[in-house]
Amino acid sequence: MKKLFILFLVTLTILTLSACTIRKDASLKEVTFWTLQMGDFSDYMYKVIRSYEKEHPNVQIKWVDVPFSEGEKRTLAAVMTDNPPDLINLNPDFSALLAQKGTLEEIDENSVQEFNPEIIKALKYNNKLYSIPWYATSAITIYNKDLFTKSGIIRLPKTYKELAAISEKVNTNTGAYAFLPTITENDTMVKILNKYGISDIVDYNSEESKQVFEMFQKLYQNGLIPQESITLTLREALEQYMAGKIVFFTGGANFLKMVEENAPTVYEQTDVTEQIKGPVGQNDFSVMNFVIPKKAKYKKEALDFCLYLTNAENQLELARRTNVISTNSDALKNNFYNDYSDLTAKARSISAKQINKITPQLKQKRNQKEINTQVNTAVQTILLKKDSTENALNNLVKSLQNLER
Repeated sequence: MKKLFILFLVTLTILTLSACTIRKDASLKEVTFWTLQMGDFSDYMYKVIRSYEKEHPNVQIKWVDVPFSEGEKRTLAAVMTDNPPDLINLNPDFSALLAQKGTLEEIDENSVQEFNPEIIKALKYNNKLYSIPWYATSAITIYNKDLFTKSGIIRLPKTYKELAAISEKVNTNTGAYAFLPTITENDTMVKILNKYGISDIVDYNSEESKQVFEMFQKLYQNGLIPQESITLTLREALEQYMAGKIVFFTGGANFLKMVEENAPTVYEQTDVTEQIKGPVGQNDFSVMNFVIPKKAKYKKEALDFCLYLTNAENQLELARRTNVISTNSDALKNNFYNDYSDLTAKARSISAKQINKITPQLKQKRNQKEINTQVNTAVQTILLKKDSTENALNNLVKSLQNLER
């Protein structure tokens, strides 16, 4: 009897412990978290995840890294199901599209007070916030000091008008072009027009818009920008810079590493300054953000983890490992962004300061890709003088208005 009683107690203890384990497992919340092509920084990602899980023992983060090319397709399919990821890394354009479809959870603005207010404003859709910023980039101007000195120009150009004005002198004195605008690549021209305060479709055939198009037409027709300006990509423009064929190149700070590795002689003569602006004075920028699907299972936990991942400490660590700019206001105030000790640090610091002047932002429209295509077609028509500027812009506005119907 005594042995049976002991066996009973042991069995009861095992059953009790098993029940506790089951209850404990049942209380564990698995937050599924998608990023876009962050596999190269897996040590950083797992470090943040482990740290968060240690502070939140009832939460387990399931990280899935999605190839950039598959991000939109997989996300669209996932948010239409009843079991989407709880937190998804996207770009603002696609995030706005999902918000328009009513598939995203609205974010309480009180939870994002630590972020740069200009970026928060830029992320809003219909004056509501559906995303949390992670990291940003803002292009700078990379230039060849030797060619600049030989050009006889005293002051660095700050606007497109100033850059256009010095183009002839630069070409005459150096044999190089002042710049190579990849004017029909993606939304390049749309962004330039935005720097002139031109963002509404009806303003695309305004007098100011006409002057912008004709400024580039004059440069093109007079041979002051390369003929390839209407066909080359940004990467190909970089190759022209590395070959010493252009003086000013606008791109991200990450391009400096490519110059250093592929054209060390040019790199020795390279310096950086602020990006070229328009009369409005704002800067272009790009940002990556997070969204929470409306059908997500653990919305509260997803937001909490997201704010942990994007706090000042974690954003700074990511910035130190990459060339991205923090979006957290406290992180942006860190001395890391006041370092001019070398070229990369200088580029990073300039880029970070540009984030504070990005208004008015270019608001992406529902059919932005089609808009970009139509604008780029008008650019080619005008630069090649296939039609008058006035007719080309009138036709552009009519085409864009038809797209909106």
